[in-house]
Amino acid sequence: MSDFAGMEDMLQDFLTEASDLLSGVDNKLVDLEKRPDDKELLNEIFRGFHTIKGGAGFLNATEMVTLCHRTENLFDKLRRGELVLAPAIMDVIMSATGTVREMFAQLSAARQPAPADPGLLAALDAVLDGEPAPAAAAAAATPARSAGEPDWEHLYHGLVGDKEAPTVTVPTAAATAAPASASAPARPVVAPRAASAPGPGLATAATTTKDTTIRVDTARLDQVLNLSGEIGLTKNRLTCIRNAILQGRIDHATVKDLDEAVSHLDLLVGDLQNAVMKTRMQPIGRLFQKYPRLARDVARQLGKDVELVLSGEETEIDKTMIEDLNDPLVHLIRNAVDHGVDSPEERLAAGKSAKSLVQLSAEQVGDHIVIEIADDGRGMRPDVIRQKAVEKGLIDFETANGLDEKQCLNLIFLPGFSTKEQISDVSGRGVGMDVVKTNIQRLNGRVEVTSVIGQGTTFRIMLPLTLAILPVLMVRLGEQPFAVPLSMVREILPIRPGDVQRVSGKAIMIVREEVLPIRTLASLIGWQEASAPTFGVLMQIGEITFIMAIDSFIGQADVVIKPLHDIKPRGIAGATLTGDGAIVLVLDMEALLGTQTQETKAALFA
Repeated sequence: MSDFAGMEDMLQDFLTEASDLLSGVDNKLVDLEKRPDDKELLNEIFRGFHTIKGGAGFLNATEMVTLCHRTENLFDKLRRGELVLAPAIMDVIMSATGTVREMFAQLSAARQPAPADPGLLAALDAVLDGEPAPAAAAAAATPARSAGEPDWEHLYHGLVGDKEAPTVTVPTAAATAAPASASAPARPVVAPRAASAPGPGLATAATTTKDTTIRVDTARLDQVLNLSGEIGLTKNRLTCIRNAILQGRIDHATVKDLDEAVSHLDLLVGDLQNAVMKTRMQPIGRLFQKYPRLARDVARQLGKDVELVLSGEETEIDKTMIEDLNDPLVHLIRNAVDHGVDSPEERLAAGKSAKSLVQLSAEQVGDHIVIEIADDGRGMRPDVIRQKAVEKGLIDFETANGLDEKQCLNLIFLPGFSTKEQISDVSGRGVGMDVVKTNIQRLNGRVEVTSVIGQGTTFRIMLPLTLAILPVLMVRLGEQPFAVPLSMVREILPIRPGDVQRVSGKAIMIVREEVLPIRTLASLIGWQEASAPTFGVLMQIGEITFIMAIDSFIGQADVVIKPLHDIKPRGIAGATLTGDGAIVLVLDMEALLGTQTQETKAALFA
């Protein structure tokens, strides 16, 4: 039985509020390292931790209260000037906040937190007594490189308590003579709302459910309510007009009233859709606030001086997209600190400041959200990337020679690509950037990379405002309508027999001196081709450009996608309805193309 039977709502409220508070504390701690004499900042940290401790006490989470109380005492001594903040003390504090985050994960599984590692508590007591922080405890705040190097994901998820936190068991403090830390716990980290089945030395986290709750400003709900009332009034007006028409009154005035009522209803429904969409929007700062500590800990591990600068935190984005953006941003920030920025010695030799800057920003541009991760590091060399891709067998030598600089940079998104000679717990396993691209494409977005040698690298992510309403192009294959995401459509072209040429048996068209392959929609979905297509949709999916041949097109529309729960054919994202009630299948173009196939890789660099 759950330790919190009957208290589920209260527990969830605490976890939501306390997680935000702890993220704020972590960010303020990163700032405190730069401004150790800032008493107001220390007071804010103290108040945040005190609130967390109070909530833990209300839930009878005794072990969390014990750890919070010791850490709170340390903050109190710092703000009263009885202790001077030093890197070793900050490492102990960071280890404590990380362990509190682990305890959140156990609470979210409806279990009382296990006791904090005795080595960590001893380190806190030593610092409180004015003794030097134990070296082992200082090292615990940043993961050490060892023979059994923990995977980077364990480091990150241990720090931020992510929804898909893997679990891992490492040697205990008794075995290593060093206390466990948030990033290398001596006991398994429990994934939120999931049960883990431990294996020999390694436990695997079960699949977890996403958080389906959302905070909504009451003003936005009031707007939805007002619009609903207006629609109700318009419905009554339409009912009256309908009765008049049924009674035979089909004069000019009645038709005019009908036209005005339908037009008004159209405006109200559009406003209601926008209002409902806004209830799903959340400031992206709630996601961004996780990353200053992340960047700080990785930089400290690598011996670099890096500051993560955030901007545009107030930019709003669909709540469901925020969760799915987490992993791509983790990879990009990690790579910026590890691969992107150079060491202090390299920077000074190049005439730069010793401190590196990584900028994480967000802004709304039209109907898209643009997120940028930019560093001021060494930049990427396209020739080195191309050579590594050939060495790893990702592309052949002939294809590599035909690539321009932009295409060379995009090679980093191929599965298995890495320029690291040595594998570490931070990077070098050849995973990450392909995950970034795949996850962004699942959100109907795209990612671009630009780099200048000696000046730095910028990754630019472009996403739709929401996934609730999708702009599409409606096309036909025979009598069956299909929908294609409009973000992938460049233009519509007529296909005349004289325009189609054959190269190595494959159909192509030349459009403004650009040679483009032709793929029929029928062949993509596995249908028999009944007749020669007459139209083509010029598609742009990442770096892949091709013409999708169709029979005809219907037009543009904004649709709400309904998932197909019982059966989901390959390449079909879901279904929607046309105005006349016909079922329209929404195409998943990445799945149709099979982006991991050799054929598509060849098309990528054609």
